[in-house]
Amino acid sequence: IVDGKRALSANGVPVYAMHGNRDCLMGARFEHASGCRLLPEPTRIELYGSPVLLMHGDSLCTRDTEYMRFRSMVRDLKWQRDFLAKPLTEREAIIREYRKISMANTAAKKPEIMDVTQDAVEETMRTQRVRHLIHGHTHRPAEHRFTLDGAPAARTVLGDWYERGSVLRVVPGKQMLEPLPLPENSARRVSPKQQD
Repeated sequence: IVDGKRALSANGVPVYAMHGNRDCLMGARFEHASGCRLLPEPTRIELYGSPVLLMHGDSLCTRDTEYMRFRSMVRDLKWQRDFLAKPLTEREAIIREYRKISMANTAAKKPEIMDVTQDAVEETMRTQRVRHLIHGHTHRPAEHRFTLDGAPAARTVLGDWYERGSVLRVVPGKQMLEPLPLPENSARRVSPKQQD
């Protein structure tokens, strides 16, 4: 993945990344190795003259209190320092255990618990003064249209990259959320129950 980002960046394509569920330790070394720039969450951009908010999206899943506690823990700088001070073998064992717990918890939760809450979406969009939010995390690619404070608003959800990719193409006045077929040997075979 790092090599792919580096090759794309070396060809003059600006490449950006945002922390996800399990990559919160990415930092300056990742940026240097990959040639991409890490974006803080949230990041507000101008897209053809309209303000748009980019997020990973997990912070909007406020009903999943168990995950929110985990998210808070692993994004805490003291926890990160303590974790990185451990030997690599111990860190790997901790990660394997977290992953096993996560998979079991995800399988037991109702899908609506792991989805964003509309209240969190609306409050975030109000705070950031945007009418369009683009995020991932939930693995449910879709375009949601709704009314926010009496005006049209949109939330675009990007898909995962397990069985196929998901690309949002934007041109002035139009956006298209498209699936992206992956080469057979690069698709990671993970069932939806294993995703988090």
